[in-house]
Amino acid sequence: MVTYSIVVPLYNEEEVVGEAYRRLKSVMDGIGEPYELIFVNDGSKDSTMDKARALAKQDSKMRIISFSRNFGHQIAITAGMDAARGQAVVVIDADLQDPPEVIPQMIEKWKEGWQVVYGRRAGRKGETLFKKLSAKLFYRTLNALTDIELPVDTGDFRLIDRSVCDALKTLPERNRYVRGLVTWVGFRQTFVEYTRQERFAGQTKYPLKKMLRFAADGMVSFSQRPIKIGKTLGITTISASILIGVYQLYSWATKSNISEIACWAAAILFVQGLVLLCIGIQGAYLARMYDEAKGRPLYIIGEVIN
Repeated sequence: MVTYSIVVPLYNEEEVVGEAYRRLKSVMDGIGEPYELIFVNDGSKDSTMDKARALAKQDSKMRIISFSRNFGHQIAITAGMDAARGQAVVVIDADLQDPPEVIPQMIEKWKEGWQVVYGRRAGRKGETLFKKLSAKLFYRTLNALTDIELPVDTGDFRLIDRSVCDALKTLPERNRYVRGLVTWVGFRQTFVEYTRQERFAGQTKYPLKKMLRFAADGMVSFSQRPIKIGKTLGITTISASILIGVYQLYSWATKSNISEIACWAAAILFVQGLVLLCIGIQGAYLARMYDEAKGRPLYIIGEVIN
């Protein structure tokens, strides 16, 4: 029986896959209990799969799931958890910003009876001030807008118990925000703190544009608040329109030299902007419903090794 399953999503990680394997193997060998390493190739376009395949040929504990194309980071994590056979499942990225050496601390907490042990970042090395501030804002804004309380300063690096993994398998949604789903299912949860390291090599797979999309996925998946913004904006618009009307009457009464056309044009543009914003928010929810209604599989596997 496998005790631990380590899930590692890969996308264009040819520069780090070898080092990630070496450090993970070193840590897990030191624990002295049965384990498996599950590397999920998310449609990499470089030599990531070739290097992973060569490693797997030398180590039967290393399993590879290779997608037919790129399906996304969160789907790769999901596929790894679906395939995991361990009593505890650890999710960790290959870039080594989350140190594998923290895994034994998570296992200690798990053996104490905790069913989810997530890594909380006490510090971030090698990141710009903008990156640190935007990450801080991202997590706190998301927490303020969602209907569940998500732990701040955390990523997908965590250990989950088999019972949690099985519960996650029952959730069929396509646009997945895994760390939110882990919080939503509940169970006993705690954390270990660590300092996030610089990326070992290669480029980040979460630039600003992707982070914004990721934030939108989290908000739409776990909150109805954005769609309720339309009501607030409607009230605000009516109030602003009344004030503009009062101001126009005052200008007419005092014969002030103010362009009425400019005032009305500004008011109309303001209202139109709010209407388009509300339509856009509702469209995001409708698009999500359409995506779910198609019922397509989350991923297509092109190759499996070990």
